[in-house]
Amino acid sequence: MPPAPGEHRWRQATEIRDEWLGWALSTRPADRAAAEAAISQLYRLIGHDEPQFLWVDSPAAAMPVIPAPPRFRAGTTPAAEAHRPVAAKLADLMTALRGNLDDRTGRPWARIPWRREVWRDLRLEPDLADLVETAVRDSLRDTVRDSICTPLRLALETIAGHALGLAWHGQHDAYWIAHYDAWRRMGGVSFAAADAARLDLWATLARSCGWWWPGEELCVIAERPVSVRTEPVPGGAHGELRLHDPHGPAVRYADGWAVHAWHGTRVPVWVTSGPTVQRISGERNVEVRRCAIERIGWDTYVDQARLRLVATSPDPGNPGSDLRLYDLPEELWGLRARLLLAVNGSLERDGQRRRYGLSVPADLDDPIAAAGWTYGLSGEHYAQLVRRT
Repeated sequence: MPPAPGEHRWRQATEIRDEWLGWALSTRPADRAAAEAAISQLYRLIGHDEPQFLWVDSPAAAMPVIPAPPRFRAGTTPAAEAHRPVAAKLADLMTALRGNLDDRTGRPWARIPWRREVWRDLRLEPDLADLVETAVRDSLRDTVRDSICTPLRLALETIAGHALGLAWHGQHDAYWIAHYDAWRRMGGVSFAAADAARLDLWATLARSCGWWWPGEELCVIAERPVSVRTEPVPGGAHGELRLHDPHGPAVRYADGWAVHAWHGTRVPVWVTSGPTVQRISGERNVEVRRCAIERIGWDTYVDQARLRLVATSPDPGNPGSDLRLYDLPEELWGLRARLLLAVNGSLERDGQRRRYGLSVPADLDDPIAAAGWTYGLSGEHYAQLVRRT
């Protein structure tokens, strides 16, 4: 069977996505000369002298050095503009660039994402805009911005004690840069010379360094991490990844600063290094508690926490598996609830079915009614399911 008309474009989009994903996940030492040259040029574009540079081993090491987010008022007078922070001027520069590039690509703001299977099965040529938006930009946004950049930012704000304010993410800006690079390489879009040159500056930074903070006279730049651990997102259609390491840091920097993650959720170090029933019971964050239980295994947790079994029943939505309903001690969990222990209806990537637990109301005595409640169904309706996922 000859290849579908859009197969070549699909391969091209995948290659561009993977190229930029490689830069976003890079653990090579920064190219300091290239990064400093690009930042100096950005400073000149806003009419500012190039700064002094201070390199640090991690974004956390930058926290004592960078000033707190500046307070300023937007103004239209030349005097007000002159006193706006460098970071604000650079933000305006980047916003203007992306607006100009969007105008050139005719970027659609409201599209229904296509699926590769649709045009492959029907042997149709995919719409180029949908291809670039979905297979490149959206995939990298989900992986780089949402799954990597956001956990790092939250961890830094915990250290700083405040919101970070304006900062740039170097390699972790790859998701939006790749979008325009794909348009340029796949769609034959010709950007204005000035816009193309400015896009190249941001692309150089994504290929050269980690996070950076521009100041009036000093620019602080972080090295890239020395290790990044990820896993594929279950059901991801376009190679999406999320942070995960069951035994250590998901992201680690040369000075030892690290972020731990369990299947994409940022967690304290104890969740991966040594979860116990006592630590789990004392954890107030429900998501962290769930991750810690998954780390030791639901069966192990039920046994060690000595949960009382209320009832068990064959799972009509997952033939061959049982539903188990347990009491949750209010003094340990801080709420009146019960635990429904079920088996995933879908196979994991390793071919196994994982057991998982769900909190359900304390007044439910029937496991089938509890399972139905988690789907917004009655027990009778849940019992009629052929197979759940």
